[in-house]
Amino acid sequence: MSELIQITIILLASFLATSFSKSFGIPAVVGQLLVGILVSPAIFGLVKQTEILHFLSEIGVILLMFLAGLEADLNLLKKYLKPSLLVAISGVMVPLLFFTLYTKALGYDSNTALFYGIVFAATSVSITVEVLQEYGKVKSKAGAVILGAAVADDILAVLILSFFISSRGDSSNFSLQILGQVIFLVFLFFVIKYFVPVIFKYTKRIQIFAKNTSIALIICFTLAILADLVGMSSVIGAFFAGLAIGQTSFAKDIEHSISTVAYTFFIPIFFVSIALPISFNGMVSKIGTITIFTILAVLTKIVPAYISGRAFNFSKKDSLVIGSGMVSRGEMALIVVQIGLDEKIISTQIYSELVIVIILTTIIAPFILKYLFTSSNTNGTTIS
Repeated sequence: MSELIQITIILLASFLATSFSKSFGIPAVVGQLLVGILVSPAIFGLVKQTEILHFLSEIGVILLMFLAGLEADLNLLKKYLKPSLLVAISGVMVPLLFFTLYTKALGYDSNTALFYGIVFAATSVSITVEVLQEYGKVKSKAGAVILGAAVADDILAVLILSFFISSRGDSSNFSLQILGQVIFLVFLFFVIKYFVPVIFKYTKRIQIFAKNTSIALIICFTLAILADLVGMSSVIGAFFAGLAIGQTSFAKDIEHSISTVAYTFFIPIFFVSIALPISFNGMVSKIGTITIFTILAVLTKIVPAYISGRAFNFSKKDSLVIGSGMVSRGEMALIVVQIGLDEKIISTQIYSELVIVIILTTIIAPFILKYLFTSSNTNGTTIS
């Protein structure tokens, strides 16, 4: 019953936060993140992270990325594949280099310094997707690059993390994991091109209530599970599932059915849960370091993405949108930080410090995007 009470508190707080956010012109996701901090153990302690809440939040982010894939334009993603890859590669390498060098200069050992770099190399597209959907920019030029770059960014970050962890243990496991990830990525191509159309073709005659939605969810969760099994983020599998199903004639109906449940239950739990690990104990003395890390986290994503966008002749505004869309670290970085704590790479003090910076980047990113989307002469127009 305690979990049910906590879920009710989350849903009520999220509903009120979204309403207030709309009234004051704040991105809805920011309101949900802030209310997550308020109800967390760090402030009022109304909600604590439990296995059930963690599981429900995982479903939330999986469905959010699945819906992003459904809304994405595959032809647009293909068209802007090259700038997406450049944004992803530069967006991983620049923070990896700068954070490693900076934390090394602060006196951290090489392993911890490199781990800092890996944490901030990751990008959380889920937060950006919510803002893109709120402002109708998922099918814009900049939106296509952000989605493509964020997925590639996640893949690169996961590979680097895998290499880092395996270098501390059995290298044979790393080789098998890389092989599994490569096979999975090749498999995704066949899923989009062949498997999904065939599945819907052979289930056409089955008479079950909401059968297309049921099949879509099965495909989504299956690819999410497979992605997790090969050591990748489950959101990668979910996004490609949505991308594949988005090419079918049932996409709109499926999107409507899943959106209703996802946005009223699972996704609010996910956004509120992001803030639950935060702790302010002993952080007063770390304000200067946290501020510098936050500024560095923002700049090491915006600057390389902006330069990459301009290199492919995107406007200054669209290039800034792309860069801002890569700023949020969100759940991806939190997962990496948790792994670092479990592997004893970082201390609980460093863990709290990193979580605060991650939360700050996650809150800052939507504000920057909102400003760019609502300011005059925005070039990220929607493509039908």
